[in-house]
Amino acid sequence: MLTLYDFMDSGNGYKVRLVLAALDIPYKLVECDILKGETRTPEFLARNPNGRIPTLQLEDGSFLAESGAIIWYLADGTPLAPKDRKARAETLQWMFFEQYSHEPNIAVARFWKHYLPKLSPLQEMDLPNRMKGGYAALDVMEKHLATRRFFVDDRYGLADIALYAYTHVAHEGEFDLSKYANINAWMARVAGQPKHVTISHKN
Repeated sequence: MLTLYDFMDSGNGYKVRLVLAALDIPYKLVECDILKGETRTPEFLARNPNGRIPTLQLEDGSFLAESGAIIWYLADGTPLAPKDRKARAETLQWMFFEQYSHEPNIAVARFWKHYLPKLSPLQEMDLPNRMKGGYAALDVMEKHLATRRFFVDDRYGLADIALYAYTHVAHEGEFDLSKYANINAWMARVAGQPKHVTISHKN
């Protein structure tokens, strides 16, 4: 059986749990509290030298890290990962966008605002740039969704899962999603998918 090392409030970990649930893949969940440094222990670093969740232990005992790599591994050959060459590339395009333009701003602002008792002076100085970058990413998504129900091939897939994870909790970073009608409609469609689980769901 697969073993997922995860922190339940992590959007990156949530992506993996969304795929596991959608595909009915059984797994064992091992929670690691990143706020208590549980991913920095020698035992965890032996599994993932980068000291981050999610980390997935495969049936053969090997480990796979990085949420994008994990969800692609799990979904390859299923309807969540397109077979068409261009659609696969477009899926990866949105997954790279999420990790480069979306997550570093929206997820970081969420962590700072939602989990830290107080920001450092450096964080206070950097926060406006994080907010600006987050809104810029949301603007790109909103425009793309103006003529589509989902991000690639108009069908639910890995691009939607990758982007939904932190978008649907962006308000915890004090992002105002009220002006993003297309994003809100898309989030409702994602939440309405069969076997959808919430971010706090435990297997």
